[in-house]
Amino acid sequence: MNIKLKAALLGGLIVGVLSVIVSQIPFVSLCCCLWGIAGGAVAGLIYIKGSPTRVTVGDGAMVGALAGVVGAVIYLIIGLPIALLIGAAAMQQAFAQSGVHMPFSGTVLLVVGNLIGGICLIILAAVGGILSVPIFEKRKDVVPPPPPPAAPGGYAA
Repeated sequence: MNIKLKAALLGGLIVGVLSVIVSQIPFVSLCCCLWGIAGGAVAGLIYIKGSPTRVTVGDGAMVGALAGVVGAVIYLIIGLPIALLIGAAAMQQAFAQSGVHMPFSGTVLLVVGNLIGGICLIILAAVGGILSVPIFEKRKDVVPPPPPPAAPGGYAA
C-alpha cells in the first residue's frame, strides 16, 4: 500500500472517530479542533517515518488534507445520523418553547452544520500535516558536493 494512502487512512481514522465520539461529550466537545490537528499530525508523522526521502511542508499539507477528507467522511457517515437522532428533535423543541419561528427544520441546520464541520476538519488536518514536518522531519536536504575544479590549462587530469 502506498505510504501516503496508509498515513491518510490512519490519520483520518483518528480525525473521524475522535471527532464523532468527542462531539457527544459536553465540555470536551469544545476541544474538537484538536482532533483534526492531531489526526493530520499523526498522518504526517507516519508519512515522514515511511518516506525514503525528505518530506516537504507541501507533502505534509497534502497527507494531512487527505487524512482530513477521510476523517470528514467518517464524521459525516457516523456523526450525522447521531446528530439527527439526538439533536433535531431537541432543537425543534427548544425553538418551539422559546417562541422563535424557524423557516426551516432543525434537520437542515444540523446537516449544514455537519457539512461545515467536515470542511473544518479537512482544513485543521492539513494544518496538522503542515505542523508535523518541522516537528518530526529531522533529515537535512542532501546537496551533492560541487564538481572538482577544472585542471589548469593544458594539463590532463
